[in-house]
Amino acid sequence: MHSILDTICDRELSYQQKVHALARDAEATLDVLPIPDAARELLSRGVICDLFEGHAPWRPRYIIPDYERFMQQGSEFLRISPPRTLLDATHALLALYHHVPSITNFPVWIGDIDALLEPFVAAEPRAEEIIGHFLDHIDRTLNDSFCHANLGPAASEAGRIILRHQRTASNAVPNMTLKYDPDTTPEDFALEAVLTSLSTAKPSFAHHPRFAGEFSSAGYERYAIASCYNGLPVRGGSTTLVRLNLARLAETARDRDDLMTRALPDAVAAMLALMDVRVDFLVTRSGFFESSFLLREGLLEFSRFTGMFGIVGLAECVNRHFGNNAGGTVFGHDDAADAFGLEIIRRIDAAVRAHRAPHLEAFGGRYQLHAQVGIDSDVGVSPGCRIPIGDEPELMEHLVRSAPFHAYFPSGIGDVFAFEPTAKNNPQQILDVIRGAFASGVRYLSLYASDADVVRITGYLVKRSELARLNRGEAVLQDTTALGRGAINNLRVLDRKLRS
Repeated sequence: MHSILDTICDRELSYQQKVHALARDAEATLDVLPIPDAARELLSRGVICDLFEGHAPWRPRYIIPDYERFMQQGSEFLRISPPRTLLDATHALLALYHHVPSITNFPVWIGDIDALLEPFVAAEPRAEEIIGHFLDHIDRTLNDSFCHANLGPAASEAGRIILRHQRTASNAVPNMTLKYDPDTTPEDFALEAVLTSLSTAKPSFAHHPRFAGEFSSAGYERYAIASCYNGLPVRGGSTTLVRLNLARLAETARDRDDLMTRALPDAVAAMLALMDVRVDFLVTRSGFFESSFLLREGLLEFSRFTGMFGIVGLAECVNRHFGNNAGGTVFGHDDAADAFGLEIIRRIDAAVRAHRAPHLEAFGGRYQLHAQVGIDSDVGVSPGCRIPIGDEPELMEHLVRSAPFHAYFPSGIGDVFAFEPTAKNNPQQILDVIRGAFASGVRYLSLYASDADVVRITGYLVKRSELARLNRGEAVLQDTTALGRGAINNLRVLDRKLRS
């Protein structure tokens, strides 16, 4: 009850943020999951984290509706006909977004918005104004920057309008990714995206041929980049995301051999068991998949839902236990240390691939690995497989050393690079870096200029100006601003090495 009263009396929360926080507080009062003892022990020690999904999962963590189908058929439940004009289209999408849940209570994916709007642009002389209002409405009402939109890979007038608007408006929401294909994305469109990213920390860049090929091989014709940078099938999503904190796990191991033969396999097994328990409750008891109109109208299919096995703190784990240099800074700088990090990931990957989740069918019932971006309370824990802030090598070496880890994470991994403001004078150079990174094996990267008001924290965005308001004790629009403040203090995200 103390937590509930604290929420009610918090002067830094808006009304809407209090409503959502009180709902989380209510969920926290339950204890209905049969969590195995081994998992409970690791949860209590911070080695495993359920990422605040609640003690009784009642909706999937990430939902990826088929917005294209919605535009074609409309919605009987929402009493919306298929749109015929751009105004119809933006109205229909905004109405649907309100009914797409996720762990944040807002949609974590709002579609390939350029492709959704493009059929209506040519016939609408006010297209720029309408799309601008559409994007501003999203920023003001879906006020959580895990809300994510996709662009590309093809260029479009809608896409160009979106990029221009984002540079002018400098909104933190929605987050964005350009699905970049060096062979099909026109260079001028890609350069527009680079300039927008330097100014507003979005869009990020996904290697579209790689993502599309991997999802196609798994039987999915379309994929989405959602939330932070999560690759998931369209018309599906992820039931859960639990993470293994390798930095904290390393503290429980006597030495490197103990880490690899006991601590790591035991922790992976315990976390898989916890994920199974969460999935079972969601599928068999919550009723979501039987009651949601999103499934009745074909915008979601249960068979396309997976679960995500997250990892964090690989760098700290390696630095603690690598050879004679144990305790030093070697990850991201030493070939043998990086090879040790890859061996840790390979072992996790093998165990996760060997496991079959109860009820789930996507990817053959296998959970997907995810390089989790961290949470605001993390101290001394680097996101996913990233090289720690403050220890970054030069840009090209950084990309080459990071690339091998990207092969294991089709459901999400990425690196973030901060550039000096002068980079805006030469966007071609940045595009060349992106192309080289993708050719080297990187699947996803984000960038921004150090003077931008919108900055990338880890997988999400906040505005410096909003952070200043929050630090003065004022309520702010996006609840992720508070998360960003914690990440700035604990993860040192504003101290990333500046690239020239």
